[in-house]
Parts: sequence; C-alpha cells; structure tokens
Amino acid sequence: MDAASVVGVALALSAIFGGFLMEGGKILWITQPTAAIIVFGGTIGAVFLTFPVPALKRAGKGLASVVFEPKLDLAELVKSLVGFAQKARRDGVVSLEGDAVLITDPFLKKALNLAVDGSDSRVVREAMEGEMQFLEGEGEAGSKVFEAAGGYAPTIGILGAVLGLIQVMQNLTEPEKLGHGIAVAFVATVYGVGSANVLFLPISGKLKARHQRAMLRYEVILNGVAAIVDGENPRIIEEKLNGLCGLQGAGAADKGAAERRRQAA
Repeated sequence: MDAASVVGVALALSAIFGGFLMEGGKILWITQPTAAIIVFGGTIGAVFLTFPVPALKRAGKGLASVVFEPKLDLAELVKSLVGFAQKARRDGVVSLEGDAVLITDPFLKKALNLAVDGSDSRVVREAMEGEMQFLEGEGEAGSKVFEAAGGYAPTIGILGAVLGLIQVMQNLTEPEKLGHGIAVAFVATVYGVGSANVLFLPISGKLKARHQRAMLRYEVILNGVAAIVDGENPRIIEEKLNGLCGLQGAGAADKGAAERRRQAA
C-alpha cells in the first residue's frame, strides 16, 4: 500500500474540514446532494464526452495503483538481465531461448525473442522503441482523464453556484431565506474546487509518476537486451543499468569498500 497517498488524502481532508469546524461551521451546511449531483455528474459527463472508452477504462484501473503501488523491482530486473548476459556470453545468445519461453513479462519476452532470433541491436531497438511509444501513449491515458476532470470540476462548480443563485433571485420577496439560499448555492463551488485540487489533480500526478517508473523499466529492458546482443561485458552492462536506475552498482560498491580498506590501512 502507498502510505503517501492515504496520508495525503486524510491530511488534506482533515485540514480542510477541521479548519471549517474550528471556525464554527457545521458539516450539514456543506452537505448538499443537489450540488454534488451537478458537480460530479457534470464532470463525469464532460470527461465521458472528451475521452474514448478505452481511456476511461484505463483510468478506472489506474485508481487501484494510486493506493496500491505496483511492484517494480528494478534491482531484481537488473540482476536478471545481467544473468542473461552472463549466460549469453558463455553459451551464446541462442541459449536464452529457454529463458524467453518462461518469461511472463510481454515486453521482456518480445525483446529476448528478437535477440534469440538473431536480430542485431539496431533492429531490437527499433522494434522495442516502437512498442515503447505505444505503451507510453496507453499509460498516459489514465492520468489525462483525471487531469481533465480536475479542469472541468471547478468550472462546473461555478455553474452550479450560478444555478443556485438563479433560484435565490426567484425568492427575493422572502429576505429571511436569502442568506441560507446563497450559502447553499456556493456549496457547488466548494465541491468543484475541492474535488479538483484534493482528488482529481493529485490522482493525475500520482498516475504520471507511476507511468514514468514503468517507462523506466522498459528502457532498462531495452538497453539491457541490446547490450546482450552486442556482446558487452556483463559487469559493464550491470554498471550501465544500475546507473540508469539510480542504483549503486556492485562494482561501485566494491570500489568503495576497497577505498575504505586502503584508508584504514
């Protein structure tokens, strides 16, 4: 579970509603089903009009990843690729055919199959970069849906407030009801601005971060398999991939330990 997402939402809502209650407000004042229908119904309708069904489905699936962080162990991926490099260097790239059959990740499986089939690194890069472009567009769809919702919600909230004020103006003959009516009308604005800045836009940002990490994984796979095809030294491959992931390579760790021993002597 991503604790940052849970704590972030809880902290934001607690601060907003806590501050409201500390100023003497009552939750009942901002509990208006009509305003909620206008804002959320209007926002969802606008989003449905903007995006095709596949993008909407991807956004729905992406909601789970906001709270439950996908397992993308880059260190383990680098370790696997280095293992493939060692085997290919010892027995040839064709020896990876059995490993490719057992791999469940479609991207890695396709890249290794291209390598086993005898493709050079240029062909592997061209094929997998085309795949990455497609995956990049697919991955961005979910975040764009919530980003659009964050743009529509405040405007529809203002629309809801205007509609409420129209009703208030119809009752000018009853001054004692004007204050309450105006307060209720502006609840729609609260729903619109609040949902955009506490939910929709932050969710969009989180999905973008998740997508960037997934794209980094694809880039690691692409560079690793291309290096295997080129016959590069497994240790050099490990250093390159660790650098790409921002990890400390085994070589760097060994050098650091050697330097500490030298200084101690």
